[in-house]
Amino acid sequence: MSNLRGRDIISALQFEREDVERLIDAAESLRKEIEEKGILDYARNKILATVFLEPSTRTRLSFQFAMVKLGGQVIDFGLAEAASIAKGESFEDSMRMVDGYDPDIIVLRQKVPGNAAKAAEICKAPVINAGDGWNEHPTQALLDVYTIWRELRRIDGIRIGIMGDLKYGRTPSSLSYILSKFKDIKIYYIAPEQLQIRPEVLEKIRGVDYEKVDRPEKVMEELDVLYVTRLQKERFEDPSEYERLKGSYNINRELLVKFKHIPIIMHPLPRVFELSTDVDDLPQAKYFEQAKNGMYIRAALIKEILGV
Repeated sequence: MSNLRGRDIISALQFEREDVERLIDAAESLRKEIEEKGILDYARNKILATVFLEPSTRTRLSFQFAMVKLGGQVIDFGLAEAASIAKGESFEDSMRMVDGYDPDIIVLRQKVPGNAAKAAEICKAPVINAGDGWNEHPTQALLDVYTIWRELRRIDGIRIGIMGDLKYGRTPSSLSYILSKFKDIKIYYIAPEQLQIRPEVLEKIRGVDYEKVDRPEKVMEELDVLYVTRLQKERFEDPSEYERLKGSYNINRELLVKFKHIPIIMHPLPRVFELSTDVDDLPQAKYFEQAKNGMYIRAALIKEILGV
């Protein structure tokens, strides 16, 4: 029986190093099987429900494709605006309703931090947190470390710069949590002071070597990986603060080619102004591969939760 069989996945802190390594191995095996056969039959007669109450492209699609590639079926909740939530139905009632149809897994994204944990308490089916506001995005962190492993063939000993909106972004926290399970990691948090990493994240990664810096130029040649994130416009209460800070950082080709060493460039996407399209054809640009990797690692996670 797998360690994650039947479990809710709410936080990246739940994953131990052995879980991550096992899922990476499983993702690599599934990648080969899917490339050879197309559709597998591990999840035959299983149903995954996707409940996305905030916008999503990559996460929603990669979960749906992952389940279909495993041979399962997907039922999508649809747009929140077209559901009874728009009529005033409570989050709790909506989750009870979805769970009442007996899906085998529920993948949930919504904007309230902590609501993924609340859904897990309500639902009989395992719940996977696909992003709960600014809090966490554990499966994004899984695909991030999977991408790092595929490019460098290691996770131990990496030097990574996590850059951008570290205060309101959920990917920096979850990525930090998973990296904290590995050895000799150095994280450079690259952001203006107003957007720096939240104190509670640093509390949870005690023992990890980290440094706060305000500009990527200061550490670029130290990095194995530069992980760029966008400014989370939708989470700013004051639009003027967003406008003031949005020009704080930008990665473009002109900047990168100044350095003798260019790290792997990653981004959870979508991007806005923080990562220029003129970086796309550099061999270090890995963000589209990163998105594709999400399907395989999420397929591995689904397979393990289902115990198939």
